Amino acid sequence: MKKLRQKFERFCYKHRNKGIPNLMLYVVIGNAIVYLMSEFANNDILLLSLCFDRGLILKGEVWRLITCVFTTVFDYGNILFVVVGLFCYYTLGKAIENRWGTFRFNLFYFSGLVMMEAFVMIFGSFFNLAPYSFYDMGSYLNLSLFIAYATLYPDTQFLLFFIIPVKAWIFALFDLALTLLDVLSMPIYLFPLNLFPLVALANYFLFFGRDVLNIIPISWQANARRLFRGKKAKKGGPKVVPFPTAGSYEATTATVKAPYNHKCTICGRTDVSHPDLEFRYCSRCKGFHCYCEDHINNHEHIE
Repeated sequence: MKKLRQKFERFCYKHRNKGIPNLMLYVVIGNAIVYLMSEFANNDILLLSLCFDRGLILKGEVWRLITCVFTTVFDYGNILFVVVGLFCYYTLGKAIENRWGTFRFNLFYFSGLVMMEAFVMIFGSFFNLAPYSFYDMGSYLNLSLFIAYATLYPDTQFLLFFIIPVKAWIFALFDLALTLLDVLSMPIYLFPLNLFPLVALANYFLFFGRDVLNIIPISWQANARRLFRGKKAKKGGPKVVPFPTAGSYEATTATVKAPYNHKCTICGRTDVSHPDLEFRYCSRCKGFHCYCEDHINNHEHIE
């Protein structure tokens, strides 16, 4: 799996400039145009002709598979939230595209869209999908975009209520918790439709793999690793690495330093017992052998 991911990343890097550049700019502009036209007309005719509708798609209106991405801001309500939301998601998408390249970002965005649409097209016939307009599908697509950004840039700060600075990873973990709660709170008889939120985030887990752990602060990861290593050490004891050529550690540490600096190899006199003697080392003897002044020129050389 690791080699497959490495090949995928090399392929994306090789073709990083292919695809639709500034994809989020087109998505944002399309949403803005549809929203403004619907507001000026004071009706939902344009919205209803572009949004995702499984029954109408099966009847031939296949353009809805693409145009549905331009109907994701109608649940924002006030125009101020629409403007802020569009600007936010354009900024997030642009940052991810600059980090990954155009090709990989296009794959990430469209794979999330395709997986959600395929899931609803396959399982939607068993349920009444009236509550499941593409507003929810679009919000989940934008959620995967935000969590991807928070994984790549976890320390970026956002202003909650335009006042309180909160880091991106906190928002992302909160959104993931709400998504899991959304799945668990759905009635069991809605299975497998209750798995839709997880399918909507499948592209995030698919593209990040083990890198999803980057959303957790580094300090938390380090503390978890230290705790795990501590439990492992208590369970199995310290790991002993043998070094056969290194000698005995106990013998080395137990060696007591000799109470002299020089000792004659022949007579055994030392510079402590006979401080008046001079000591020399023989250059012809193999190794380091010390001799006093009486034996430096009168000894058999050690080979």
